[in-house]
Amino acid sequence: MKITSQMVKDLRDKTGAGMMDCKKALSEAEGDIEKAVDLLRQKGLAVAAKRAGRATSEGTIETYIHAGGKIAAMVELSCESDFVAKTDGFKEFARDLALHVAAVNPVAISRDEIPEEVLAREKDIYVQQALDSGKPENIVEKMVGGKMEKFIKEISLLDQQFVKNPDFTIQELITDLIGKMGEVISIKRIARFQVGT
Repeated sequence: MKITSQMVKDLRDKTGAGMMDCKKALSEAEGDIEKAVDLLRQKGLAVAAKRAGRATSEGTIETYIHAGGKIAAMVELSCESDFVAKTDGFKEFARDLALHVAAVNPVAISRDEIPEEVLAREKDIYVQQALDSGKPENIVEKMVGGKMEKFIKEISLLDQQFVKNPDFTIQELITDLIGKMGEVISIKRIARFQVGT
């Protein structure tokens, strides 16, 4: 199939990937735009895995203030170079993250950082609910496991569905950005403030 410049442009607009990457992905996908998007996302995953151990000493801090100054969030997003930190795409992603943190209020950046006492308290509640409903103990453990996984996804920033596009988790968006920018990108810190809490 002939790959037209319009097809390449459409894919670039959709993914933000480079022109040659888009052309190659379209060739591999035989002109199927959706397959090409998937190929570019897989490439992003590969780039992210390859760069995982590199230092991120540059970045930006972005804020978001909502509800007439009643809710605010601040995010520190880091990368490898000052060049990437100054790009519009990087800064826009950091602002979107701040908006997401303000809207969703995650407890921790990753599931590893969730305080043990938060998990223990929630697990106790789920166990008691299951036992009170008369479920046998072997079923209780499975029920609690499923509920705990759902709870962790709700409070861990990287596991959360992005508030502006619930088709993607924050981790998937970061992986995609790593593929586009060609550098390791990570969330260093988050903070959320709400008047009266």
